Amino acid sequence: REHTLAWKLKKSKRCNNLFIAPGNAGTATLGKNINIAGKDFEAIKKLVLDEKITLVVVGPEEPLVRGIVDFFAKDVDLKNVLIFGPSKNGAQLEGSKAFSKKFMMRHHIPTAAYREITTLAEGVSFLKTLTPPFVLKADGLAAGKGVLILNDLSDAISELEMMLKGKFGDASKTVVIEEFLTGIEFSVFAITDGKSYKILPEAKDYKRIGEGDTGLNTGGMGAVSPVPFFDAQLRRKVENKIIKPTIRGLQNENIDYKGVVFFGLISVEGEPYVIEYNCRFGDPETEVIIPRLKNDLVTLFEQTLTGKLSEAVIRKEKHFAVGMVLTAGGYPEDYKKGDEILLPHAPPQSEIFHAGTITNDEGKIVTNGGRVMVVVNFGQTIEETRQLILNDVKKINYKGKYFRKDIGKDLT
Repeated sequence: REHTLAWKLKKSKRCNNLFIAPGNAGTATLGKNINIAGKDFEAIKKLVLDEKITLVVVGPEEPLVRGIVDFFAKDVDLKNVLIFGPSKNGAQLEGSKAFSKKFMMRHHIPTAAYREITTLAEGVSFLKTLTPPFVLKADGLAAGKGVLILNDLSDAISELEMMLKGKFGDASKTVVIEEFLTGIEFSVFAITDGKSYKILPEAKDYKRIGEGDTGLNTGGMGAVSPVPFFDAQLRRKVENKIIKPTIRGLQNENIDYKGVVFFGLISVEGEPYVIEYNCRFGDPETEVIIPRLKNDLVTLFEQTLTGKLSEAVIRKEKHFAVGMVLTAGGYPEDYKKGDEILLPHAPPQSEIFHAGTITNDEGKIVTNGGRVMVVVNFGQTIEETRQLILNDVKKINYKGKYFRKDIGKDLT
């Protein structure tokens, strides 16, 4: 995600200098990587003031949930620096599953029936009223791993007990249990300045590790944009039943929200329901929606932060974008870091967006995370695009390389 955003920002004529914190081996080719953690607000402040930075774009969710936007607003030296993202209160849409569910209920936004659980007894009681599969969600942030879908009641009770006892740390002190919805999932992104909104390109991502959507949940194994089944009728329903009530709800509750709202949705017999909100660009969806956006990203973010978003016209490429994630062997469970990555000698046809990579002391690019990179290409059809990517993926080599070959195949 951060590499993709940096890649797009760098294309703007209004971007003179680009700094990425902490960055990876990919972002190092676009600007200057600065080894600062996203939660180190004081170090970020020093960087912004030292380098006279005028626009800050927050990529991941943790700094937003911790209140980096509020930190900037309250600091006399930073209050005039533009920072793209919602306030701490707004970021609760992602930071707390319970908060987001209550928000949806207050504003009549369609979502699965649920119960907020803090004790095993009340959880067992509610689980027994549901038909499987059972959906358990850690209330707080759990690095994309806090959602469990289980078919067996005894397994669900056992997992619930472990979650309440700290399987995901403080994130699962409260667990949200939901009814399971059957349908097809997709993601829609809206950018808002707190008053108006604009809809960005949509995407469909693939969460399971195995081909045919099998195995463990991951942070995402690939994505496709546009989504063929997201037709005019479904788009209208999403806008009227979900996007408009969400933006209106934020306004009515005086929640300061200037940034992107990610709607994780499911279409159930043609009716959209919200699975989850995110308060930032999704990953790996960003890697396929941002390349399809024709707008100058610096200008679009500035319009969002200065209350002038209504003046923007979103322009999109018509072609398909497909992204396939390359992971470290063993992901999403235990995996190794530090394996050398051999990239193609000749420029590939695809864009390669780095995720878990780093340049080591010897100047070699090595793995540094579970999801290593995303290979993205564009074409007139999904199948044509898939084949272009598969051709380039073969040319990228490292120990334990794994990817799903079937990304987008269900949409062809």
